[in-house]
Amino acid sequence: MAMNYKEEDGHPHSGVGPGVAAKSKKPDNTAFKQQRLPAWQPILTAGTVLPAFFVIGIIFIPIGIGIFVTSNNIREFEIDYTGIDSNSDCHKCVNISWNSKPCNCTINFMLDTAFESNVFMYYGLSNFYQNHRRYVKSRDDSQLNGDKNSLTNPSKECDPYRTSDNKPIAPCGAIANSMFNDTLRLYKITDGGEEYIPLTKKGIAWWTDKNVKFKNPVGNTTDLKEIFKDTTKPINWQKPVYELDPKDSDNNGFVNEDFIVWMRTAALPTFRKLYGLIEKSDSLQVALKPGNYTLYIEYNYPVLSFDGRKRMILSTISWMGGKNPFLGIAYMTVGSICFFLGVVLLIIHTKYGNRNNSADIPN
Repeated sequence: MAMNYKEEDGHPHSGVGPGVAAKSKKPDNTAFKQQRLPAWQPILTAGTVLPAFFVIGIIFIPIGIGIFVTSNNIREFEIDYTGIDSNSDCHKCVNISWNSKPCNCTINFMLDTAFESNVFMYYGLSNFYQNHRRYVKSRDDSQLNGDKNSLTNPSKECDPYRTSDNKPIAPCGAIANSMFNDTLRLYKITDGGEEYIPLTKKGIAWWTDKNVKFKNPVGNTTDLKEIFKDTTKPINWQKPVYELDPKDSDNNGFVNEDFIVWMRTAALPTFRKLYGLIEKSDSLQVALKPGNYTLYIEYNYPVLSFDGRKRMILSTISWMGGKNPFLGIAYMTVGSICFFLGVVLLIIHTKYGNRNNSADIPN
């Protein structure tokens, strides 16, 4: 096709004959497309930069100190009961498997200081990758939400933990199948023997999980055994889902709080999950007194196969949560750097800022 040029703008136009308007690639004559919108650009001078550095330093350093001190005031005690050490009483249980009978062991320890406020008991696992993609997807949220159809026909995402013995698994999936099932009991050693420390198991799950995401299926009866009769327990479980809490019938099925806590997967391979709460019996008393304690463990959860570790953690909390000094250190570090840079730039500005800038520039 013949091309011709117009001398006015130097752009080629197709020779399609007179009377036909050529399509122009020139942007519309608008403020946006022609980049004529009003703009503001900060002019960085010593009068604006130096105060900013000093203000950030003055604000961040006290905040960091406050957070760091608050974190250090949190009482925390941690003990490893995996049983790797041959001198540990739990060493006899270290080779346990999912199908083994429960193994019982005890760990003695001493608390040097009192835990004054309510104490949270956690169990901790190491080298357990709950963030693996296939592991995270291996669940059926519809089944966990009480859907009757999903109860007997779980999602294929649960494979290979979808069915067992030609029956649907409830709850299905790898997350539920690997649920932590050790039993921990704490006793205070006294002159007269041992005093059991009561542990509250209610209120340890998120409210949204307990009341929105997890629900038991509804049937013609309130008997969970009858509702779950056409299903079977996960392969690695020792008892069905409707018998998880023999002491509280309202804490069974998919709304069992230990189960709900486990189903919220961790982002890192070393993590802790809430096991229970030790509440103060009296506002004038401490939750845990200094002294000797015994931890009784029903050792069911095998970790040796993936080179894992198991821990029991006792911790108080503050307004900022559990013990974590990182945030305070980060605030103090950023504030100190900004304050230091402010001092350095102030010295440079004082020494060189008033130089005569009218010197001739060589050609």
